[in-house]
Amino acid sequence: MASNQALPLRFYGDPVLRRKADAVGSVTDDVRSLIESMFATMYTEEGVGLAAPQVGRSVRVFVIDVEDEETPRVKQAFVNPTIVERSGEVVGEEGCLSIPGIRADVKRSARVVVEALDADGAPFRLEAEGLLARALQHEIDHLDGVLFLDRLGPITRRLLEAKWKRVRPETDAPDPPSRSPDRGDTSGAAPSR
Repeated sequence: MASNQALPLRFYGDPVLRRKADAVGSVTDDVRSLIESMFATMYTEEGVGLAAPQVGRSVRVFVIDVEDEETPRVKQAFVNPTIVERSGEVVGEEGCLSIPGIRADVKRSARVVVEALDADGAPFRLEAEGLLARALQHEIDHLDGVLFLDRLGPITRRLLEAKWKRVRPETDAPDPPSRSPDRGDTSGAAPSR
């Protein structure tokens, strides 16, 4: 895989987005190349986060580049991330590069602590609030096969799925099946933008 080459996105309905991604055994040159290409894709698509399943790779890797008034810029790759602490609750708007044109308010933890490996395989720990906490949770959800639509009530989800069928990009992915409403807890994770 060529470094810094944007990869094609996978869209809602593609089965790779519903798989629990496999752990990365070690951070190799192939993983680093994937990370570079994921950053390129995220910037091309004007997102703040991107998980490997969104580019067709079912591995536990995501990238973010987030900055808001509450948090200095965080540009980071996460390999095998885990949320080790969470507290509070907040509702905020989310969207997803794999579901373009669809946005909704989603309940998330207000604060999270994530442990992961970086692009060099070194362990790190990151405490986050605000948009950064939301992005981390959204991306970790992607690694668990969970989309932000799964965290909505059944009526809102059905309305947005119907809208998606009207606005989605041309793709070979099948229509997405409806998800059960019991996926709406906040124990999983967060936004891929």
